[in-house]
Amino acid sequence: MPASTETEPTSADMPVDAAGIKVAFVTLGCAKNEVDTEKMRARVLAAGMQLVNISQADCIVVNTCAFITEATEEAIATILDLANLAYTTGQQAKLVVTGCLPSRYQDELDTELPEVSAFVTVANEARIVEVILGLFGIKAQDARPSPDNEGSASINDKATMPKMPMRVPEDNRPWAYLKIAEGCSRRCSFCTIPSIRGPYVSTSLAELTDEADQLVAGGARELVLIAQDTGLWHDGEKDLADLLEHLAKRFENVWIRLMYLQPSALSVRLLETMAAHPNICRYLDIPLQHASARVISDMGRSGDASEYLQMIGQAREIMPDVALRTTVIAGFPGETRQESLELMRFIKAAKFDYVGVFVYSQEEGTVAGERQDQVPMRTRRARAQRLRDLADSIGFARAEALIGKRLEVLVTGYEDGQVIGRSKAQAPEIDGVVRLATGEPGQLLVAEVVDTVCYDLEAVVISEPR
Repeated sequence: MPASTETEPTSADMPVDAAGIKVAFVTLGCAKNEVDTEKMRARVLAAGMQLVNISQADCIVVNTCAFITEATEEAIATILDLANLAYTTGQQAKLVVTGCLPSRYQDELDTELPEVSAFVTVANEARIVEVILGLFGIKAQDARPSPDNEGSASINDKATMPKMPMRVPEDNRPWAYLKIAEGCSRRCSFCTIPSIRGPYVSTSLAELTDEADQLVAGGARELVLIAQDTGLWHDGEKDLADLLEHLAKRFENVWIRLMYLQPSALSVRLLETMAAHPNICRYLDIPLQHASARVISDMGRSGDASEYLQMIGQAREIMPDVALRTTVIAGFPGETRQESLELMRFIKAAKFDYVGVFVYSQEEGTVAGERQDQVPMRTRRARAQRLRDLADSIGFARAEALIGKRLEVLVTGYEDGQVIGRSKAQAPEIDGVVRLATGEPGQLLVAEVVDTVCYDLEAVVISEPR
């Protein structure tokens, strides 16, 4: 079927109004995509459609990532698998593809993926309801709302929207991402995000407060602040430090965690704000990408190893127990063996708790991708592995140093029949976990570390939960 945002129904069995449409969502990529999906789920639910699993769906929405080639390949494979599943089962579900893939390749996808009924770019995801209805021959203004949303005249009646959640998570986990901005205005030479998601735009303090209120009311005991560049957030004269303080005071029994902070935003005021509030996690995720001044400059960024070490020292002086995470890229174009060794020396000196090591991905449409001095892939991978081994040896030792210490732990769920949680030094989905013998999801408790396995901590509960 040719890609379209509005087609005529082809079967008498198709739903005749919004309440009859069953929609499933599949999310690929990062936490920011998760938030986008949750917002689309809320819009679909508010319109009176039903949220179901894939096997029951009339329409499957795939929210894609296309940041690097591997993500693009995964997205296409997932789309084709879902199309094949619908064909082989006779389900005939409509396929809608949203997110980064159509935003990056919108001029090519109609012919390359005829299996898809509609493509929706990041900028148009707020129109997801209109798009889905159009696939079933329903105009948005004519759609009948769900009986559960009494008093609604149409899906466009904004007066009814406050009755509905701003986001609908797929599960009941006791933590939630709070996306504080969209897009990116930086021009890192290796990155496709600005061309996919557009320039940086902060979400207003009022909207973030409303969203946080709903998330906490829904059971979130931790709010994880994310954006492409959280340090640039502002609302008038208010900056990120003001936002952190506002949330920390408003939700005194909720953890506030900050992610994706570029080094230029790590001010003394921000660090002191974090240190002043016990519910703000003493955790910094600072993507540095390299340590060589020349490579960093070629990346379109600023700084060097000396400057970064000074910054890290300042953070540890203000917050001695701060946990530090960074990301680095191995094999950037033109990177020499000496510059790779310089990065290793920096990692050894900085003693990060966690390091994400990425093999450089040559991306079309980027300045770095057009360079002729690409490092051979075999060399990139070898350098990445050496960095990974070094970072792990440091991280494992830092985890082991926690044995005998007492930590506040948020119980998040179960894994292999065991209770698991996280300390304030562990971000969701990317760092280790704390393994416990007892506990219920959503509880905050104190536990003593008795052993470690790599980045995971084994601990025993020593306090009543709250």
